[in-house]
Amino acid sequence: MTTIPVALGARSYDVRIEPGLLARAGEILAPSSRGRPIPIITDANLSAHCETLVASLAAAGIVAPVHTLPAGESTKSWAQLESLTDWLLEQGVVRSDHVIALGGGVIGDLVGFATSILKRGCHFVQIPTTLLAQVDSSVGGKTAINSKAGKNLIGAFHQPSIVLIDPQVLDTLPQRDLRAGYAEVAKYGLIDDAGFFAWCEENAAALFAGDPAARAHAIGHSVGAKARIVAADERETTGTRALLNLGHTFGHALEAETGFSDRLLHGEAVAAGMALAFAFSAEQGLCPAGDARRVAAHLRAVGLPDGLAAAGVTADGQTLVGHMLHDKKMEGGTLPFLLAKGIGQTYLDKTVDLEKVAAFLDTQR
Repeated sequence: MTTIPVALGARSYDVRIEPGLLARAGEILAPSSRGRPIPIITDANLSAHCETLVASLAAAGIVAPVHTLPAGESTKSWAQLESLTDWLLEQGVVRSDHVIALGGGVIGDLVGFATSILKRGCHFVQIPTTLLAQVDSSVGGKTAINSKAGKNLIGAFHQPSIVLIDPQVLDTLPQRDLRAGYAEVAKYGLIDDAGFFAWCEENAAALFAGDPAARAHAIGHSVGAKARIVAADERETTGTRALLNLGHTFGHALEAETGFSDRLLHGEAVAAGMALAFAFSAEQGLCPAGDARRVAAHLRAVGLPDGLAAAGVTADGQTLVGHMLHDKKMEGGTLPFLLAKGIGQTYLDKTVDLEKVAAFLDTQR
């Protein structure tokens, strides 16, 4: 087992990574249950994994009622939040109890937010079942639901008690979802680790083919990178954690334009957003054009969109910038952008002219 600490003082917790960990969850969580039930929240696509988890908890003497939600981004809604909190209250959940989020980023975000407000805060456990959730959304405590105005605009910082990652669950993940999660893996190399991006270029094929060593390295390295950044800037107050948003400002605009639907998965939008961020940086003379082409080429090679056309977005620049104005990072009329001086050299720029962004996007259609 690989154990990666997320050092946040009294809110510190471990991320444990090991093949087969899902079947051992009961023995790990038994000390936290104190003889109390541990409700499981999951989605409709994960019945087999949920059965494994329930059996593991039962073997440890833990009762685990299950609440199954629809799969998909639309589940991150006010209606599902209300339904979930009502169900948890019906189960008699108290502040000291734990609730398990078994699923991808949608389930983790929704359960994390629900437990942040239930009884003014109770504990939750992240058991991520997608590559995106394993390397990104399950770690760091950002929880949220979507609104009509945009993505993740209603939420809270609420750290999990523990994160249990079983790479073997990826064996049942559809290739499209695996590719979408891989965008977040490549992101860690593009942020500040050119050597890791080079590793991605050399080993992505093995990762997609199911090579256990490649998957273990990608997950462990990514989690370690995120844990380091979160420990340095938990609530995004110094700008360090903002680096994790590479590709997200462009990407969220693309998601909004496609209705936050399966037309464009979150990881696909992030991939296109990263390619656009590097292309915009190159156009502005900040980044070597060769680096921007290299980023786009790698994303294209693994089957991810490398721009607007590949993402199926035809809107003009002003329309997309209009979506960006609803970004939760908007502050004082200024929208910070993650730009790049090169691969592994991402930085936060708060002086970007949105008219230039709109004009740039028009050239990318």
